[in-house]
Amino acid sequence: MSVRPNRAASLLAGFCLLLLATLAIASTGTADHSKFKELQGPFKSGEEVTAACLACHTEAAKQVMATRHWTWEYVNPDTGQKLGKKTMLNGFCIGDRSNEAFCQSCHIGYGWKDETFDFTAENKVDCLACHNTGAYRKLAGFAGHPPYERIEFPPKSGKFVEATDLASVAQSIGATSRRTCGACHYFGGGGDGVKHGDLDSSLNKPDKALDVHMAADGLNFTCASCHKTDKHAVAGSRISMTGADPHGAIMRGEKTDRNPATCQACHGDRPHKGDFQHSERLNDHTRTLACQTCHIPEFARGGVPTKMGWDWSTAGKLTPEGKPFQLKDDSGHVIYDSKKGDFVLGENVQPDYLWFNGQVSYTQPDTRIDPATRVAINTFHGTPGASDARIWPVKTFHGKQPYDTEHLTLLVPHTATPDDTAFWYNFDWPKALQAGADATGQPYSGKFDFVETSMLWPITHMVAPKDKALDCAQCHANDGRLAGVPGVWMPGRDRNAMLDTFGFGLAGLMLLGAIGHGGLRFLTRNKRKEH
Repeated sequence: MSVRPNRAASLLAGFCLLLLATLAIASTGTADHSKFKELQGPFKSGEEVTAACLACHTEAAKQVMATRHWTWEYVNPDTGQKLGKKTMLNGFCIGDRSNEAFCQSCHIGYGWKDETFDFTAENKVDCLACHNTGAYRKLAGFAGHPPYERIEFPPKSGKFVEATDLASVAQSIGATSRRTCGACHYFGGGGDGVKHGDLDSSLNKPDKALDVHMAADGLNFTCASCHKTDKHAVAGSRISMTGADPHGAIMRGEKTDRNPATCQACHGDRPHKGDFQHSERLNDHTRTLACQTCHIPEFARGGVPTKMGWDWSTAGKLTPEGKPFQLKDDSGHVIYDSKKGDFVLGENVQPDYLWFNGQVSYTQPDTRIDPATRVAINTFHGTPGASDARIWPVKTFHGKQPYDTEHLTLLVPHTATPDDTAFWYNFDWPKALQAGADATGQPYSGKFDFVETSMLWPITHMVAPKDKALDCAQCHANDGRLAGVPGVWMPGRDRNAMLDTFGFGLAGLMLLGAIGHGGLRFLTRNKRKEH
């Protein structure tokens, strides 16, 4: 039986709407946790809540403990490097070691404040971090715990945070949401939108102009709509990515090893429809360009600025009274902080572009660096024109951070946990760097300076409506977006002097031949008449 194209499209659209409606119904859940006797409380700690959860969800903690969200460790299958937040360096807060009680407010566990944390204790898993539906907050400096009593926070600020009603939170749990994922992923690096550039709190309730997938008045995707989970393991990672996915869409229920978080997993590798000639020309571009290159024209578009630069070398300035201070720009955003140094902020930022095959290598704490050049904390790999690489948009972040001038290694400072060696409390770099080295087990000569660094972040969120995607002229121009990308021959932009000479010479010879032929015909016209 044949189906006319418009009828087939209607059936497909109807199926998609039915599927979305089914998912919406499923997201409401099949159990009212407020009726569960085990969750009536009272609870004195998060661990007690977890014990109640595990009475029914018996395997959940074991599943969570097998994920990178729990271990903060990961062996990159592409490079063999041992990575993860526990030991990796970055250009923002630099490193986790010695700062655990502060940084682990974004860990899905309770009580990780130093190397003695028990990663095998199931009651340390924080179920509420991902499954709360509101009124749950883990405070920096409390080793992953929410406040159990009313406290002044930040200390000496005059602001107070009420104690968390654990029973109320446990009784109203639900599926993960943009807000629960964003509680950590929006605010990594010390603030809203700091790190990624394409992830910030504006995505909690975005309109279609900001993100067509997550728009509250559109498809209303959550993070888990793309980042599918299997036994609590979340698909997709910036450490080991899928640079190219030249396949059709993944069918619902299909058994596959492909990454379900790629654009092609839903749209396929030839997604453009409409006018045949135009759509096929666009589809041919997918052999060279990542979808994000055209469909995310700028990042940090939601009104939240992202950090484009961070200079730690200027940290430590104090007022004449010996007090730390902040400076803000005209919009009220902090551009200098005595604790952290100078910042460069950006909004509506045009990405940089490079060839990327999904493989990323990192400068580690024991990597020897060359301080005479800007140190790349991470490197995106990809050969121009290779079948496994595409041109990707990235955020290029510039930093300036401490390094050991004798061992030539980047250093992790102890900054955040209050004691007499923490930089935020004593503004003493030698003490802070020595404490950080002691915590990481890294050799430290006692001599330090600051080196310029860079770090790349893939841009893959804040997908614009199709009418806001890049048009041809934005790339096919002498100063177009891909002007600095190697291995691209761009019609309308690129020239080759030898080829131009040959082409114009050939055209000239053809013109001369035509003129000569016409002249001979003219000169011999009378002879033809006599004949």
